Amino acid sequence: MMEFPQQPQQQRPAGDGKIIYPLGVKEITDKISNDEVVKRLKLVVKTYMDMDQDSEEEKQQYLALALHLASEFFLRNPNKDVRLLVACCLADIFRIYAPEAPYTSHDKLKEIFLFITRQLKGLEDTKSPQFNRYFYLLENLAWVKSYNICFELEDCNEIFIQLFKTLFSVINNSHNQKVQMHMLDLMSSIIMEGDGVTQELLDTILINLIPAHKNLNKQAYDLARTLLKRTVQTIETCIASFFNQVLVMGKSSVSDLSEHVFDLIQELFAIDPLLLVSVMPQLEFKLKSNDGEERLAVVKLLAKLFGAKDSELATQNRPLWQCFLGRFNDIHVPVRLECVKFASHCLMNHPDIAKDLTEYLKVRSHDPEEAIRHDVIVTIINAGKRDLNLVNDQLLGFVRERMLDKRWRVRKEAMMGLAQLYKKYCLHHEAGKESALKISWIKDKLLHIYYQNSIDDKLLVEKIFAQYMVPHSLETEEKMKCLYYLYACLDTNAVKALNEMWKCQNMLRGLVRELLDLHKLPTSEANTTAMFGKLMTIAKNLPDSGKAQDFMKRFNQVLGEDEKLRLQLDQLISPTCSCKHAEQCVREITRKLTFPKQPTNPFLEMVKFLLERIAPVHIDSEAISALVKLLNKSTEGTADDEEEGVTPDTAIRAGLELLKILSFTHPTAFHSTETYESLLQCLKMEDDKVAEAAIQIFRNTGQKIESELPQIRSTLIPVLHQKAKRGTPHQAKQAVHCIHAIFHNKEVQLAQIFEPLSRSLNADVPEQLITPLVSLGHISMLAPDQFASPMKSIVANFIVKDLMMNDRSIGNKNGRLWTTDDEVSPEVLAKVQAIKLLVRWLLGMKNNQSKSANSTLRLLSAMLVSEGDLTEQKKISKSDMSRLRLAAGSAIMKLAQEPCYHEIITPEQFQLCALVINDECYQVRQIFAQKLHVALVKLMLPLEYMAVFALCAKDPVKERRAHARQCLLKNISVRREYIKQNPTAHEKLLSLLPEYVVPYMIHLLAHDPDFTKPQDLEQIRDIKECLWFMLEVLMTKNENNSHSFLRKMVENIKQTKDAQSPDDPKANEKLYIVCDVALFVIANKSTSCHLDSPKDPVLPTKFFTPPDKDFINDKEYLSAEAKTVLTTGKIIMPPKQTVVLATLNKPLVTTVRRMPAKTTPTEMGTIASTNSQPGSPGTDKSRDVNSEASETGARENEENPEKRAVPASDGTENSKSVNPAGSQATPNKPRRGRPPKNATGVAMPDKEAGATTGRGAGRGRKRAAPAQDPASTASTDPISTKTPKQQKEAEPKRATPQRQIDLQRSVRVAQRAYEHGSLKTYGSEGETEREFESSPEYVLSLTQLLEQQDETIHMQLRDAPGPKQKEADCTAEQVKLSVKRRFVKTRMVRQ
Repeated sequence: MMEFPQQPQQQRPAGDGKIIYPLGVKEITDKISNDEVVKRLKLVVKTYMDMDQDSEEEKQQYLALALHLASEFFLRNPNKDVRLLVACCLADIFRIYAPEAPYTSHDKLKEIFLFITRQLKGLEDTKSPQFNRYFYLLENLAWVKSYNICFELEDCNEIFIQLFKTLFSVINNSHNQKVQMHMLDLMSSIIMEGDGVTQELLDTILINLIPAHKNLNKQAYDLARTLLKRTVQTIETCIASFFNQVLVMGKSSVSDLSEHVFDLIQELFAIDPLLLVSVMPQLEFKLKSNDGEERLAVVKLLAKLFGAKDSELATQNRPLWQCFLGRFNDIHVPVRLECVKFASHCLMNHPDIAKDLTEYLKVRSHDPEEAIRHDVIVTIINAGKRDLNLVNDQLLGFVRERMLDKRWRVRKEAMMGLAQLYKKYCLHHEAGKESALKISWIKDKLLHIYYQNSIDDKLLVEKIFAQYMVPHSLETEEKMKCLYYLYACLDTNAVKALNEMWKCQNMLRGLVRELLDLHKLPTSEANTTAMFGKLMTIAKNLPDSGKAQDFMKRFNQVLGEDEKLRLQLDQLISPTCSCKHAEQCVREITRKLTFPKQPTNPFLEMVKFLLERIAPVHIDSEAISALVKLLNKSTEGTADDEEEGVTPDTAIRAGLELLKILSFTHPTAFHSTETYESLLQCLKMEDDKVAEAAIQIFRNTGQKIESELPQIRSTLIPVLHQKAKRGTPHQAKQAVHCIHAIFHNKEVQLAQIFEPLSRSLNADVPEQLITPLVSLGHISMLAPDQFASPMKSIVANFIVKDLMMNDRSIGNKNGRLWTTDDEVSPEVLAKVQAIKLLVRWLLGMKNNQSKSANSTLRLLSAMLVSEGDLTEQKKISKSDMSRLRLAAGSAIMKLAQEPCYHEIITPEQFQLCALVINDECYQVRQIFAQKLHVALVKLMLPLEYMAVFALCAKDPVKERRAHARQCLLKNISVRREYIKQNPTAHEKLLSLLPEYVVPYMIHLLAHDPDFTKPQDLEQIRDIKECLWFMLEVLMTKNENNSHSFLRKMVENIKQTKDAQSPDDPKANEKLYIVCDVALFVIANKSTSCHLDSPKDPVLPTKFFTPPDKDFINDKEYLSAEAKTVLTTGKIIMPPKQTVVLATLNKPLVTTVRRMPAKTTPTEMGTIASTNSQPGSPGTDKSRDVNSEASETGARENEENPEKRAVPASDGTENSKSVNPAGSQATPNKPRRGRPPKNATGVAMPDKEAGATTGRGAGRGRKRAAPAQDPASTASTDPISTKTPKQQKEAEPKRATPQRQIDLQRSVRVAQRAYEHGSLKTYGSEGETEREFESSPEYVLSLTQLLEQQDETIHMQLRDAPGPKQKEADCTAEQVKLSVKRRFVKTRMVRQ
């Protein structure tokens, strides 16, 4: 480095100061021309170039010339060449005279270096003739580090800034590596050897990193980047100082680059993270700023820093990383959005830290902002598409959840994203079987979306299926293989969804076909009306039904005008249209509707939606043949079943099911000898399901077999006969229907089946009865004219008299309310099929001329009244009784679908049928509710049956109540939509309008067996719950002032009487109370119900008498206390009794043997006799409901999701009870599954409620107490422990003398059992509970013992090792204590 001499004077040349020029160079003055000056300067330049630092003599000789070259003449010369040559000379002079420069004046030095800097601009043009001299100048300056002389100057910064600006401005892509290296050497020496970098100089470097400048001069950016890398140790402190002032101190005026700090940080981090070692903590401070926009800017910056490919910032600076993750929960929406976008880069570039994001993405997947939820999906899917291992199961689970998002944009993104993953990894197997297995659930979940109500969802599922799951662009064989194994791997719900999708598409094709048929008819008003109805129905199956209606009208108009377009559309929906031809038709129709001048054509888009739904892009005759070949390969064992992840049996069964559903939608495609021969082979297989599916395919597709394929016909007939006689019930049904559908001489064929089966009926062999009963029932339904009369004698002499009225076997007394199909006794299965036969026989006749329907309804009612045990011989098990109750209720409901039978169903029979939905068995309630829903939603059942769903409010299982509510919503929407779409429906509003269900509901609730005391507060509250269960759905919208219509309807009911018992004051009072509760609910839930009703409601005369003009019912039936209960839902408990009286009034409970009632079974008459009526069991049944529940306890049904408690029972129906005060209690009418509620109707406090053992396993209990663990009680006598505080729950009843004898005898038996150390279940029906009274002294002494034992239980529970004591442990302890109690009681009784 050059140094200044100690003397301040300018260095003088030797001698007299005469300028000595090199040899051959004349004097250079302003007197000569520029060309001459240039010529002479070139020689001077050469001389200085040849000199080195050791030439002391020459240095002294040319010192004057060196001083002369720094004169104003040269430094300000207008000639560019002169200035360049002078600059080269000066650079050499600094090199030669180093380390002491010949120029000692600071001003002169500054002037010289600024002059040299200006000359460096000549480096810009690499094609200039003088470029080499410019390069020499740069090289010389860099090699000597001449600019370091300026460090001693006060204003050296000006020189450096000018130099840096010049070099950054001249650098370009034409410069070679040497130029860049010399520039770097020159600038880095200034930075590294100086005392520091000023802010202005730093700005000249950093400005090249700003995106705007970066894009203008990429070489300057690279130069600055390399310079910073080289000088990182020196310049880092200067950079930290700059950011500290801007970020922390907020001094934006320190630099013009203050507004670009975040861009600079990003670039500096990319250059070298060490440049920002001191800056990163400052960003953590900024992340917590109160300014949302500022936080957003920092988040954007850090997202780029953390997400950079090779960034290790997250691991090196954990506090900053954790602080950044906290911004995922920022209150500012753009901040959260930016964080989610960052997650995509993080997942792809840093899988090691991706686990930190999982929980934050989970929260953001539920963000209230749609855009954020959408971006969460995009983030996960993009990472998954790059590499499936980058996303864990949790992240994919978030996307799966968003398929059910409330916003269509989010749902669409989730579904499309998962579909793309499925196609990539499952269809194309791009990452192997392990990855395919990881996301194998996608196919099922995508198809499940087809269950959603939105038409957009359904259309997207269809599009995904056609493009991603089974791409229609594949060749036929490959496409069918894909479909074949996809169908075999789908779960049950996905299969149903796929089947429904094909059915919907087929239905839409049918609508379009009917529309085209209407175009072929002459124009008329009726034709136009029918056409409008078809268009509206088609529009409902397209997105945005409002616009779809307009576009479909327009499309219909185009169809009417363009015959060629109609022809193309007709070919598209033709049953014989192939997949390839369908694609051609779609292209042709689209081309004709395209308007080139319109960039967007919503009309065309809507038509495309329609064409996509109706075009058969997957299935044609060729496709069916390919599927049959695959099925044959699976049968022969030559298919790739195992490689595809399914067993051959599964593939065969699924393949047949697939062909079966396709036989509904594409029957014509099956008509080939090869296909039918393969199906005949399937009929001979041992798998019953396979044979059943094959028969059904023949039934759906074989209409032309008899005329065109006689060989197939001759082979098929004996097989169908064999299946109808000795096949499974399902096979028999399908075989009978197949014969009826495809053969012309069906009467002969059916007779050949009917006659031998009718002669071979034998009730003693029930196993062989089931299939014949199925076949006979379906034959009589399909051919009633031929077989109705023969069936009458079979029904009278065999079905009722021999089969239904006899119990030949004893059922399995396992105590459960439901068992699997395999465990049901053959006799009960035969009785169930017999009930179905009766219904099918009646449905075939469709008349009641012989009064057979009345007799059948009485038989079914008796079955329900007797709880399934029609003969009351106690031989049938509880689970079998449940099956028979379900069959009887379903049969009444099935008969009600036929108008001629609906008219004769009495209100009592309707109520019995309705109560099945409150059955004590969960499965009975579930199956009955589903059957009810299906029949109602198809508008096959009368409106009154929708009122049955109101009783579901009493169901103790939350899921059942939720299902019932969904059924109501669906049924109401279907009926409203039907009324809108069908103008003729307005004439049948009484049977269609959902609001007309209210009268039926009120009547049904008024006759609810639980509603025994009109003024009981708890019963009134339950009535209100049932009413609101229905009214809540009905009153969701106030369409056409429907709230006032409901109010008017209920008010009108109050002016009538109960048609079922018009002269019964109590029945009418209950009816009016239900009306008042309904009015109370309507008034409290609606503010517009008091307006005038637009229409006068019509009441059903079957349930209500015509209004009497002389009768005005304006009485208020609800007390003030009842209204308070209805408002608050709480019942205020009366003051407690004193301790002494409470102790005396506590009942005792003991478990005794229940003796069977000695009643003769009621004789049932035959249905054939019109005068005979099937008798019903006597009302004084010995079998009590509560005792039945007590027998089974928690063991009633292991499959039942509803846990049941052991209820407190109170003896038999006819036994009267007297309370301790002496007042006679009203005997409760026994009702299976619904034990009576508290006699007083008041709520017990929590302490007392907790003391009870349960509230019964009955229907109608919404709040059932926890039941004992079935596992712990499976081998134990179901003993019911009742504490003395249960007096309010069940009043004691006094037994008759005969009962007293039985009671004492059973007590002695129980005592002996205990003394021998064993517990047994005595009697075929087990033991039941009885209550009896004793002296006050006895009660007091025994009560003290029981309370001590209760204390023991509570202490053990309190001292349990964990917060949740296992239910089995608790139950076992209670059983032990209960046994001790019973022993103490029985001994005291004997004493």
